Amino acid sequence: MNRITLALGVALAALVAAAPVAARPSAAAATTVTVTMKEFKFTLSKAKVPHGKVTFKLTNKGKIEHDFSIAGKKSPKIKPGKTGSLTVTLKAGKIAYKCTLPGHAAGGMKGKLTVT
Repeated sequence: MNRITLALGVALAALVAAAPVAARPSAAAATTVTVTMKEFKFTLSKAKVPHGKVTFKLTNKGKIEHDFSIAGKKSPKIKPGKTGSLTVTLKAGKIAYKCTLPGHAAGGMKGKLTVT
């Protein structure tokens, strides 16, 4: 009887010790933010994202080309009616974004994304 109790106790201790490891995700999931571009504004699907890898899915619903710049990275120019993407790794803070084409940011194509 003592051997069975000891064996059960050891098995239970092993399960309890292993449980937190099994519950942890192996890697943080990337975040996706949809960005709609128009003259002269951006609409982001999320105002706040967790730090780490973020993919911006870009859609130009305007009548002229636009791009998207954040954290020192810039997308190619996106033609009207076309899509693109930009993936960056962000640290926590308020991160500025903008369209880098002349006059676009001054016209309102800029903002800040909260990264937690």
